[in-house]
Amino acid sequence: MEAMAVNPSTSSTAIVNQPSQNLPSSSSIPTPPMKPLLKVHQFPSHLDAPDISTTARTICEVLTRASPHDIESALSSTGISPSPEIVEEVLRFSYHYPSSALKFFRWAMQTQKHSADAWNLMVDLLGKNQLFEAMWDAVRSMKQEGVLSTATFASVFENYCTVRRSNEAVMSFDVMDRYGIQQDVVAVNLLLSAFFREDNQTAKALEFVERIKTKIPPDVDTFTIVLGGLEKEGNVAQAIRTFREMVEGIGWSLQYMGAYDAFLMTLVRGAAVDEAIKFLEVMKGNNCLPGLKFFSNALDILIDQGDSRQAIPLWDIMVGSGLLPNLIMYNSMIGLLCNNDDINNAFRLLDEMVFNGAFPDSLTYNMIFECLIKNKKAHEVSKFFVEMIKNEWLPTHSNCAMAIAMLFEGYDPETSIEIWNYMIENSIKPLDKSANALLLGLCKLGRLSELGSFANDMLDRRVRIYDSTMENLKNAFYKEGRASRDKFDSLSRRWKAR
Repeated sequence: MEAMAVNPSTSSTAIVNQPSQNLPSSSSIPTPPMKPLLKVHQFPSHLDAPDISTTARTICEVLTRASPHDIESALSSTGISPSPEIVEEVLRFSYHYPSSALKFFRWAMQTQKHSADAWNLMVDLLGKNQLFEAMWDAVRSMKQEGVLSTATFASVFENYCTVRRSNEAVMSFDVMDRYGIQQDVVAVNLLLSAFFREDNQTAKALEFVERIKTKIPPDVDTFTIVLGGLEKEGNVAQAIRTFREMVEGIGWSLQYMGAYDAFLMTLVRGAAVDEAIKFLEVMKGNNCLPGLKFFSNALDILIDQGDSRQAIPLWDIMVGSGLLPNLIMYNSMIGLLCNNDDINNAFRLLDEMVFNGAFPDSLTYNMIFECLIKNKKAHEVSKFFVEMIKNEWLPTHSNCAMAIAMLFEGYDPETSIEIWNYMIENSIKPLDKSANALLLGLCKLGRLSELGSFANDMLDRRVRIYDSTMENLKNAFYKEGRASRDKFDSLSRRWKAR
């Protein structure tokens, strides 16, 4: 990385005027040897910005091409007198060359004062490049210029936390008042946000909150930030403690729903759904039940985990509170129940759907139909098939094939034949699996006359009859004597000629 042309240890005129002797020097924030840039690659250069202004592009090209010693003269030779807006635009595209950006910043200062936004960009640019000595020089200069703000310190906090220098981030907060910036709950929340944006800084953040809360009481944003961080970390025990402290400190309100959602999601993700349900009951009693978004996200997690036991009470709280799931949520939940063979609850949800404005579709019916088939509930399969066709929802070809085979085993061949005929009449394809299941079922029952008729019709329709099926048919026909043998041979000749 290019070296900064700055020596903050000798003078703070690196940015503007000599600072007040009452302000802390940059040495109060220890700076280790330079490290490689972190995350600077996330910031675009002027080459990545097709909408950059012509003036800003010209300046950026000077900054990237001119040698460090020639930058000021090269800038002057352009004849450009950059406006505050141009200065800000150039800085936004100069994170990759901080030394040149700083020289441009000084050069532009010769003709006019910089805006507060330009100063903040300069502070952030230096911090992102881990040039913390120069960053503090800029902060002190901003104090003298009267443009220092809480937003400046938000950038300082973030840049220290990004490189895991949490102690310096806290020290920056501690010296805010010496720079004329109030240490209030807004500043507390900015520091906490910086902590929780990074991984593995929760302990330091909680330590800071514990120390500062007696001086600066937390507000709802504080709790929301902390609970969001604990959700990210998956710290269930601490989330419960923080939530209880929140309720005791600031009470209940629907305006705090962001914090509630983060807390509850921590419990759900942390396999503490039973605890989440207990808290939901308490929240319901305080008229602070979360909205459909929380329930949808929580149920998605439980569905992914295949956990119908926990999903059912969560679902019942949601629906019982007047929150109406849509068709997608119903299908996801019914799919979970069917996968867990909980057919009773699947039927319960199917029955309640219409009353809640979600009308079942083909997926809904086919999931339940498949579950009934797999659980060999022959009587229920027959009844449900009638209901499906009554409501004009076609069973899938794979469900038809499974149903035909299972119903023969369940001593309901007539419904098997009915399903086959329905497939033919409604062009439910492909037919191969269902056709072979029907032939094998009739074969096992010895209904060879019907079998021959169906087989010939299948060949007429160019339906594929498997080799293994034909072998079973041959054995069955050949056992019945010469006449049956001739019928099979005739069928076999047609089959081989297909």
